[in-house]
Amino acid sequence: MHYRTPGDRLIDIANVLLFGLIALIMLAPFWYVLAVSFASYKEFLQHDIIWFPKEWVLSAYEYIFASESFVRSVGVTVLVTVIGTAVNLAFTSTFAYTLARPVIGQRIMLVLVLFTLLFSAGMIPTYLIVKETHLLNSIWALILPIAINPFNLIVMRQFFVGIPNELHEAAVIDGANDLKVFWNIMLPLSKPSLAAFALFYAVLHWNNYFTGILYLNEPEKWPIQVILRQMVVVGEAQTALGSGQILLEHAPPADTIQMAAIIVATVPILFVYPFLQKHFAKGVMLGSVKG
Repeated sequence: MHYRTPGDRLIDIANVLLFGLIALIMLAPFWYVLAVSFASYKEFLQHDIIWFPKEWVLSAYEYIFASESFVRSVGVTVLVTVIGTAVNLAFTSTFAYTLARPVIGQRIMLVLVLFTLLFSAGMIPTYLIVKETHLLNSIWALILPIAINPFNLIVMRQFFVGIPNELHEAAVIDGANDLKVFWNIMLPLSKPSLAAFALFYAVLHWNNYFTGILYLNEPEKWPIQVILRQMVVVGEAQTALGSGQILLEHAPPADTIQMAAIIVATVPILFVYPFLQKHFAKGVMLGSVKG
């Protein structure tokens, strides 16, 4: 039996204090953004820094949700995230399973995938491909160019390689083809990895703003991150939200509008993590150590 010495307890206390301090430092900017987003017009003008508003108001949130362009951008982002994540998982899992099987050309395909980890085509060639395939100004331009992440593909391949081959042989003896083996055996066994990669891909799509700027010409099709960039980086809080708005003289301060938009753009993806947490660490570790 291991007895804890006073030195061990002191180290535990120091670790708790240290990591608690780090957690507070990490949460402080998010709390500041949250506090400012709920601050009243008068309090915002009176104080340079607001940590705890005396009066919590929803004027900034009412303002942004009164904007048709902002609400539409949220819908576009949700649509791209859901469809994009489904496409990512479908392409990644099927290709990874193919690379894990002894098929003709498997080594060549694997080398080509590894090559893309070191070198990429670049922005201009990618743009030209998107243009030639008539994907410009379409939400598919936000999905198909990043349909497969090479790193995630390699990790999932290693997971499939680690599954005993006897399962595949037994299924083949029972009359199952490769599609049935993949759907009925491989996918159920790979749920932890799929959950982890679903989170990775969902965060990628939700936070992606550059492809929206690059490929979408119509502001009506912009995702929320592009709207957020116009508000925070360019500094056009009211303009980015469109013209069908409350009169500008009755609008909240631009900073509170920006903070409210940041919260709206951040919170949804944070709520996804608790549902995938139990699969997250297990899924990544399984794919990284097997094979």
